[in-house]
Amino acid sequence: MAVLNSQLFSLIDATKRMAPDGGVETGIAELLSQENELLIDMLWKEGNLPTGHRMVMRTGLPGGTWRKFNQGVLPTKSTTVQIEEGCAMYEQVGAIDRDLAQLNGNDAAFRLTENVGHMNAMNNDMATALFYQDGSQPERFFGLSPRYSSLSAGNGQNILSAGGSGSDNSSVWLIGWGEVGLFGIYPKGQKGGLTHMPVKDGSSDGCTEWNDGTGATFRAYVDRYQWKCGLGVKDWRYAVRICNIDISDLIGATGTQAGTAATELIKLMSRAIDRIPSANGVKLAFYMNRTVFSILKLQALAKSNNALSIEDALLQFGDFTVKTKQLNFLGIPIRKCDALLLNEAVVS
Repeated sequence: MAVLNSQLFSLIDATKRMAPDGGVETGIAELLSQENELLIDMLWKEGNLPTGHRMVMRTGLPGGTWRKFNQGVLPTKSTTVQIEEGCAMYEQVGAIDRDLAQLNGNDAAFRLTENVGHMNAMNNDMATALFYQDGSQPERFFGLSPRYSSLSAGNGQNILSAGGSGSDNSSVWLIGWGEVGLFGIYPKGQKGGLTHMPVKDGSSDGCTEWNDGTGATFRAYVDRYQWKCGLGVKDWRYAVRICNIDISDLIGATGTQAGTAATELIKLMSRAIDRIPSANGVKLAFYMNRTVFSILKLQALAKSNNALSIEDALLQFGDFTVKTKQLNFLGIPIRKCDALLLNEAVVS
């Protein structure tokens, strides 16, 4: 009996995607997709290296001399350091048996449903990597949480603790996207963003030979997805982490206690804004899990805090503009980001 390859489509998989009329069901409910609005705001920059981006940071300012008459002044200089941020390659490959895709008479539509699934998965994984990837594996880039992981570190002034001490903590991030702050990077001379590459062998059917795992091959529609990406932190002061937010305390409180818990978080968000050197030249936004987002939205709806507001906003998705309602704090947008966990370890 042949061993089924879990990376390939079965007839059952194809049947699940068929509409009652035998066509392809294109309106698939993406139950595994996440809402990661971080990717809406994030700005991308072409690196100046084939494998990443080299930046120069000033680490010291030149000194001066309070001089007297007839006293000379010694020359001084500032100090700088070079930092290199690396890029990683994240890829997925999908293969669909040509004859299986053609069962319903619309192989292009069937293939499209799978393309959307791969792109959702890569967006989810990218958002998770941006927050939590620790760089311990050389083929991966370095995320945010490992950079802002100690209250006593040099960047500890930009890590604000909400006091949680259990195992159900989360974080809220304030990030300033821009040349002077944080930005995504892609290698020099390469394409930015997610790339979709159909794999063909030149035949008229648009397919290629695919190994079924046993050494035998069949004709398949093959799609390769690639994202060459990294995270550049030009100035660490443009990111602030509010950590140790106890989720059970936040959602379990009722009445005036609930208002107090949210108010304490709002105070920390206000303090976070003051940690950002300047709002000039950067795009500021808060990021939080939808659980924390929901608590703050309730505060805005109850009008219990004037700093929170719900306003009309336009979101830009490439060439498309979508009108929506935007939750803001002191004019700074608050974004939902499902990649942010509810079980973070305590930051100390």
